[in-house]
Amino acid sequence: MRPSGREAGQMRPILIETGFSHHAEGSALIRVGGTEVLCTASVESRVPAFLRGKGSGWVTAEYGMLPRATHARGNREAARGKQSGRTQEIQRLIGRSLRAVTDLKALGEICITLDCDVLNADGGTRCASITGAWVALRLALGKLVANRVLPRIPLTGQVAAVSCGLTNAGAVLDLDYAEDSAASADTNFVLSADHRIVEIQATAEQAPFAEDAFNTLFTLARKGAGELFEAQLKAVNAAEHPRT
Repeated sequence: MRPSGREAGQMRPILIETGFSHHAEGSALIRVGGTEVLCTASVESRVPAFLRGKGSGWVTAEYGMLPRATHARGNREAARGKQSGRTQEIQRLIGRSLRAVTDLKALGEICITLDCDVLNADGGTRCASITGAWVALRLALGKLVANRVLPRIPLTGQVAAVSCGLTNAGAVLDLDYAEDSAASADTNFVLSADHRIVEIQATAEQAPFAEDAFNTLFTLARKGAGELFEAQLKAVNAAEHPRT
């Protein structure tokens, strides 16, 4: 039995609230169980120096956790004067994941930064960040089209991420903190809605695990990602076509 009482292939409740940030071009507050991440998209009409004059845009991300997002207070990285290796690794992952489904040439010389701020952490913060950031990005791009800055939305599809792991209860989907901290194997799957792989992070925390176990985790991840894709589209549709 899982600590939460969930079935092996059961996601935590998913809720995506759009328009949470009043000033950002796109924003989404994503809740996956006890994990909450505020994702905001900021649009700038300039690109990094290595892209200037090349007619290509850029999508990047920054990630951070509020001091009391976890059980004990964590120091602000700004106060320490540098980001941790974990933070840098996660924000690079978010950026790569979003660029994988963005037509950067069609974006033109525009840079969109996704800020992912963890308000409450209960496992899967990087996965929730990727999933919520896609919604914020999609809404920002929709505004650029509505304002006739772009002729079309330069996305090639959806991207979402979900964690799976091997625990005392076997292979399970969408780890919360209690499961993640005790798992014998921890995996993060970043997948596209057209059944392609963007990135897989898989680590054996104790002994190596078999290929069959990985395949079981992958099957669970595809199921969970399908639920996340539906939640993303529901959030975007509600934001762009509100009921009157």
